[in-house]
Amino acid sequence: MNTQFELMNRYWRAANYVSVGQIYLMDNPLLAETLRAEHVKPRLLGHWGTTPGLNFIYVHLNRLIRERDLDVLYVCGPGHGGPAMVANTWLEGSYSEIYPEIGRDAAGMGKLFKQFSFPGGVPSHVAPETLGSIHEGGELGYALAHAFGAAFDNPDLLVACVVGDGEAETGPLAAAWHSNKFLNPKVDGAVLPVLHLNGYKIANPTLLARMDDAELKSLFEGYGYEPLFVEGHEPMAMHALMAGALDRAADRIGETQRQARGDGWSGERPRWPMIVLRSPKGWTGPKEVDGKKVECFWRSHQVPVSNARGDAAHRKILEDWMRSYRPDELFDAGGRLLPELAALAPEGLKRMGAQPYANGGLLKKDLVLPDWKSLAVEVTRPGATNLETTRYMGAYLREVMRLNADARNFRLMGPDETASNRLDAVFEVTDRVWMEGIEPYDVHLAREGRVMEVLSEHLCQGWLEGYLLTGRHGLFSCYEAFIHIVDSMVNQHAKWLQSSSALPWRKPVASLNYLLTSHVWRQDHNGFSHQDPGFADFVANKKADIVRLYFPPDANTLLWITDHCLRTWNRINVITAGKQPQPQWLTATEAETHCRAGAGIWEWASTCASEEEPDLVMACCGDVPTLETLAAVGMLGKALPELKIRVVNVVDLMTLQPDSVHPHGLSDAMFDALFTRDRPVIFAYHGYPYLIHRLTYRRANHDNLHVHGFQEEGTTTTPFDMAVLNGLDRFHLALAALRRLPGIGARSASLAVLLERKLAEHRAYVREHGEDMPEIAGWSWPAR
Repeated sequence: MNTQFELMNRYWRAANYVSVGQIYLMDNPLLAETLRAEHVKPRLLGHWGTTPGLNFIYVHLNRLIRERDLDVLYVCGPGHGGPAMVANTWLEGSYSEIYPEIGRDAAGMGKLFKQFSFPGGVPSHVAPETLGSIHEGGELGYALAHAFGAAFDNPDLLVACVVGDGEAETGPLAAAWHSNKFLNPKVDGAVLPVLHLNGYKIANPTLLARMDDAELKSLFEGYGYEPLFVEGHEPMAMHALMAGALDRAADRIGETQRQARGDGWSGERPRWPMIVLRSPKGWTGPKEVDGKKVECFWRSHQVPVSNARGDAAHRKILEDWMRSYRPDELFDAGGRLLPELAALAPEGLKRMGAQPYANGGLLKKDLVLPDWKSLAVEVTRPGATNLETTRYMGAYLREVMRLNADARNFRLMGPDETASNRLDAVFEVTDRVWMEGIEPYDVHLAREGRVMEVLSEHLCQGWLEGYLLTGRHGLFSCYEAFIHIVDSMVNQHAKWLQSSSALPWRKPVASLNYLLTSHVWRQDHNGFSHQDPGFADFVANKKADIVRLYFPPDANTLLWITDHCLRTWNRINVITAGKQPQPQWLTATEAETHCRAGAGIWEWASTCASEEEPDLVMACCGDVPTLETLAAVGMLGKALPELKIRVVNVVDLMTLQPDSVHPHGLSDAMFDALFTRDRPVIFAYHGYPYLIHRLTYRRANHDNLHVHGFQEEGTTTTPFDMAVLNGLDRFHLALAALRRLPGIGARSASLAVLLERKLAEHRAYVREHGEDMPEIAGWSWPAR
């Protein structure tokens, strides 16, 4: 019998023992005495079913690392396998280095067991607290996208990604198999997927596990992989099979990379290896409990022995189970892993729990960023020029690509929309990465492109998260309505950042940056299905220290905000800006001052000086709301020149919250200086009005705040008609102001009649001509 496999099997038993102990025990970790009720946790939380398979993979990856001197990142797709990841990092010693109170002895083992899924302890999932992880496994579907994101531009990294067969049923994971079409063996690392088929999820069989090997082989060969099958139940035979499969996979990966990094590589997409591991669910656990099948069945998914504290018979099953691993052959009397087993783990930073790639902030280097003012729009007077705002952001990103080309630490993600969103200046210095065939007539496709486009928001999000969490930078550009597809992924990433910020050993990573464009107010041909600005509402629910929401009204504010966001860390920055031509309001200097403040009075647009008390505040947030607000102010100022109107523009939405709630929030005094304490405020907002009320409900003048925004009215229509349908247009805004200024005389009534007539004219005109009235389409801020 192979001595190495005997040692590996003992190591695996140790990992299984420590995993079971975490789920069940709060005392008596080495079973020095007969198990009593008080040794068992009162609340049994955790997942056993996938854990022994994860432990099995871990010990085999340890062998591969030691024999080949590899850097391996372990991405644990079955997030419920938290006991396995904690157990293995404790056994290899990396856990005690970060958490010295959890020593590598019996006392430390006892603390390790008790803390797991226990009040004041650690989560049962693979979480930020888990060493060696970049992946929160509480929600399934994202492991493979994260793994490929980690491998991009990390040529020396092998990412071993365990995909559970339950997870394999999810849509995002199914799409993620196509990530191999974007992985370049010349400049990227490698991903070795391990499809872990143990047959069952919570209470049902899994689809892929019920497929036979021939069908699975065809499926994954169709995806472009070389599947290697490892299947069985008997441990020693399985060790031999797994070692052989891993060696074959490592040889194949190494040869592929050597060819690609040598001379004469054809550029042909390689067929990467993957492993299909069929092992019993709940492997090595109880075969039956209370006469019901457990091992190789869904009853082993969570806690196979459910009442070990209250039922002596269950407690006997648990004790026999744990003693079956023969802990005296694994640990010495003091609870330390025996030396011959400890020697199986890699050393230093080669340990998967100590991998710097799993703590990307250690590797993060700041981007070299251009001087954004060198790309700014020249504004001679407000509103005199109409330009496509995001095109200037594209020029800025082009320079980011150029300046960081050698570092290879910035990528632009998006679902087939880089050019559509006016960011195509980046193609002057890079292309879209593409490992499939390239035809002579294709444009901007290349093996080493820095732009990643695939028509799956899930993949863009997952790739970017994996890229950021391993120390790099990037930006995700998306149509506003469809960013909701990744709501749940954003939720997980926000929680990861929040939890990580409380862990001193987790170093900050670059922020997750979004550009949302093709937005609700300019969906001229797509219509109602493409009209939803609610992502801001969703993001605003996250912890204040994590999220930022920006609504630049023109190109220069967008340039400043983009530059700012790429300098931040541990944030989720959401920038919403239209791509259609729109007025340019602020010079570069004015834009910088305005954006640093987050909100401010636009005195040039107001009809009174900033220090004067206004009769009315007209506020706006967003590019179209800003345009319509200024048009409304122009009409009001012309018809009622004595009216004192203050124009306030908000570019950083979170300034509306008090400074006690959000780091960017304005103090009450500063808020009152902008919005007054008792004057009517007509607020034109890009999204759903209720968010503004939510953010400002504590403010003194909240009762006088009247918000106009998207009211879930839409269709395929003209840009101005969209505003009219939702009451965000200049006429409705002016009418709203007049209704709240009862003492301004007869001219108010005549102006209201005129405004109502204009609304009727507009309705008739667009339905006859199919375009906005010339006075609307050609409006500009008057020279003063």
